[in-house]
Amino acid sequence: MTPLKIALDWTPNINHIGIFVAKKLGFFKENGIDLEITNPLTDDYHLTPGKKLELGLADFAIAPFETVISLNNKENKVDAMAIFAILQEDLSSITSLKSAKLNSPKLLDDKTYASYKARYEDKIVKELVMNDGGKGDFNIIYPDKLGIWNTLLSGEADATWIFDNWEGIEAESKNIELNKWSLKDYDIPYGYSPVIITKKSNLEASKSTYTAFVKATRKGYLFAATNPSEAIAILRKELTEYDQNNIDLAKSLAATKAHFGEKNNCGNMNLERVNLFLKWIVAKRLAHAAILDQDLFTNELLE
Repeated sequence: MTPLKIALDWTPNINHIGIFVAKKLGFFKENGIDLEITNPLTDDYHLTPGKKLELGLADFAIAPFETVISLNNKENKVDAMAIFAILQEDLSSITSLKSAKLNSPKLLDDKTYASYKARYEDKIVKELVMNDGGKGDFNIIYPDKLGIWNTLLSGEADATWIFDNWEGIEAESKNIELNKWSLKDYDIPYGYSPVIITKKSNLEASKSTYTAFVKATRKGYLFAATNPSEAIAILRKELTEYDQNNIDLAKSLAATKAHFGEKNNCGNMNLERVNLFLKWIVAKRLAHAAILDQDLFTNELLE
């Protein structure tokens, strides 16, 4: 058995269901892999998944595609590469409580946004506001990452970035009405999120093992899509007590499973879509044009 470690981007949630299914049902083991799944609660998010990958504390990290760009273009370059897209569509949104009466992004001007302090996040949200006719001039706070959703519920922040298939499901079950703004509706060609990333050097050194990891991961997500009750039972045991009590997992998986893709595209990343996002980032001067010539993802392990 080859021991491998994957760092989650958040406490266990619906976006991770395929990984937990694959571990519980032995899909990794049947491919010769002993997988350890690390939860950011263990260090209260002291280190991001990308940082854990950089430091060699994890073989894989779950993160938005922006993390791959960032790791490859920092001063101490990390040869990171995305190898699996968990979702084929963006299920995230910039969100405000309806009770705050912010009916469009431009109304975020002079309000407070709770940020995860991701590399391009604040500038992306600024572009969202400007594309709606606002100035993009709002207050940004950086709460503890794992408590950001609660800053919205408590009124400390007027808006934040959520996953509609997780926090959005919680809000729905509690009859909390939200205003949600998808980036694509405001001319921002957002990329894939979340993706599984690794180091190119590790991939090249252990290609057969990493291919087996992707095979097992893919099998886990496809199983979850077609066997929802069994998959939900597996995931439920991994959740925080708060999420066990506040998330309707059946609704969450129902809202998500179609976006895992089918047998022919589960995990796949489209070159045109990635390039649209990269060109947008360059056009907005968020990164240098060098990112357009970098190998930031591969579908090779899916073949």
